[in-house]
Amino acid sequence: MKDIAGVWDYVRGFENLSLCDWPGRTSCIIFLGGCNLHCPTCHNHQLAWDMHSLPVIDPQRIKSYLRDRAGWLDGVTITGGEPTTVPGVGELLYEIRKSGLPIKMDTNGMRPEVVRDLLQYNLVDTFAVDVKGPYAKYPALTGNGVSEIAARANLTRIFELALARPEAFYFRITRVPGLTEADLAAAQDYLPLEYELTVQNYVPPRRTPEHAKPNHEERRPAGNVVN
Repeated sequence: MKDIAGVWDYVRGFENLSLCDWPGRTSCIIFLGGCNLHCPTCHNHQLAWDMHSLPVIDPQRIKSYLRDRAGWLDGVTITGGEPTTVPGVGELLYEIRKSGLPIKMDTNGMRPEVVRDLLQYNLVDTFAVDVKGPYAKYPALTGNGVSEIAARANLTRIFELALARPEAFYFRITRVPGLTEADLAAAQDYLPLEYELTVQNYVPPRRTPEHAKPNHEERRPAGNVVN
């Protein structure tokens, strides 16, 4: 069993209520620090690469909120950063599960073995997987965080999991600078036939200190779907 206190040290942001992060549900949002990619268009860059510059969120604040407000929420969104890179994330999710609320996790899909394990142990109900673009563009889109070959292999495993558990996944892409309509169509073609790729509008990240905090408002889906 990993150190629960150590896992909570990665919690560096918390939003009481969101109407947009989990389509069709009201959820609170827990932001976890750290990421395995270095996307130049990242909005949560400080959280992803410099989480220690942000204050730790008191675990009791979150636990009390979930206990007192569970009846008013439809779920809990876990985002980042990249949650699958957090050591002992399963223990954190187990603690959150005690609220009785469903859990959605945002992920870039580059750690499919973690996604598999979290599904197996029923610690996450839904995964929102961000497909960055065509595999060939992954090095540029991720700041050389992952190669074309690794991106293909990892997402192929994610798609296999989605075929086995179709209710547990949905997929989205952000129309960042450099992506063409042909790129969006290519990314859609990677998905199993049962899935459609939701396109999110891109808003340039704000890098000024007063905005250097976890920000989910700029990740709202545009409501478009790649056909």
